Amino acid sequence: MLYLKNGYLIDPASGTEGYRDILIKEGKIARILPQGTQADAIVSVEEVQKEGLQSVEIIDLYGQHVIPGLVDVHVHFRDPGFTYKEDIYTGAKAAARGGFTSVVLMANTKPAVDNPQTLSYVLEKGRETGIHIYTCANVTKGLKGQELTDMEELCSLGAVGFTDDGIPLLDEELLRQALQRAAALHRPVSLHEENPALIQNNGVHAGTAAAYLGIGGSPREAEISMVERDLKIALTEEADLSIQHISTKEAVELVRQAKRMSSHIYAEATPHHFTLTQEAVIRHGTLAKMNPPLREEEDRLAIIEGLRDGTIDMIATDHAPHSMEEKKRPFVEAPSGIIGLETALALGIRELVNKGYLSMSDLVWKMSCAPARLYHMDAGYVAEGGPADLVVFDQKKEWVVDNFASKAENSPFAGETMPGVISYTICAGEIVYRGN
Repeated sequence: MLYLKNGYLIDPASGTEGYRDILIKEGKIARILPQGTQADAIVSVEEVQKEGLQSVEIIDLYGQHVIPGLVDVHVHFRDPGFTYKEDIYTGAKAAARGGFTSVVLMANTKPAVDNPQTLSYVLEKGRETGIHIYTCANVTKGLKGQELTDMEELCSLGAVGFTDDGIPLLDEELLRQALQRAAALHRPVSLHEENPALIQNNGVHAGTAAAYLGIGGSPREAEISMVERDLKIALTEEADLSIQHISTKEAVELVRQAKRMSSHIYAEATPHHFTLTQEAVIRHGTLAKMNPPLREEEDRLAIIEGLRDGTIDMIATDHAPHSMEEKKRPFVEAPSGIIGLETALALGIRELVNKGYLSMSDLVWKMSCAPARLYHMDAGYVAEGGPADLVVFDQKKEWVVDNFASKAENSPFAGETMPGVISYTICAGEIVYRGN
């Protein structure tokens, strides 16, 4: 058993905010009590006689925040096929260090998650990690955009959603069919929105950064055109559709308008897109190369406003590990993507809470409650009888970004000082990360 005392609980799902003590037993939250309740006053005589009070680990949190375990519905653990970048075990360690107790893996592995064998491999390995590992399955076989997977079978075996993340679905009729089948399964479809026909070089905005590098880039129209098309299709269906890692102000506005007409439209934003602009590419080179690319200040501010007014439902990291050898290649040859699990909460505090755009409760909602609800997880809330998935952190303490738990180190934030020191990540009642 664990007894957490003197923590400041923030649970947006119930509206609870204040000092509470929490008793955890057998993976569940047994009691939520007024601050200062003595552990021996709530543990039964029978339990004391059977286990002894020494079996209760009492942790004084000294006023630190306690929130639901974070939920990230967009991560790449590169397993199977690219485990030199990351694997399910190291990805889970990075997640726990960042406060995430539930993650949803993307399906662009090798082999892809378009068959029962690969799906089972991922889920079985995930069960060995200490956190909750979920995975999407592919929308199309082999990520080729030509033939739908057996979505019904993959759903029955545990797929929590469907995506060809990394590759847009160009066939409109195929997307419509996928949405219809996903609707019947009550599973979301999440879309990577970049039209390759409009892109000269991926990973950099077709603006000042591309001009600095002397190459073509990815114009905003590559995202806008796909988002506009796919929202029109989605509005005629009843499936939950999520626009992944939104990057342009126009796409934010398109989602805002679509949400007025349908309750099935969702969008996610990454910490790097609400923190950085294309200028980061000039400073950090390939460490700031990503798809979709970092864009202009007005786009960054539009994303923040979308988070503030509810247009953008979730914050998701798009954790995308690569080896440093790969990132040291010339810009046009280096892969796109950065790691993000270990810096996401800190960036949310620094860029959104400390600057007055969101309350801490709003941030927790975006990083825990909302993604859990879209993917039908038993997560994202703190309640008696509910899962003992919690994060404890000190908002005021600072730390330096280094010594990643991830196998990869490809982050433009390395060396920066961040707020929000995580003390404990607790998943299913077990401490899976302890801070120093």
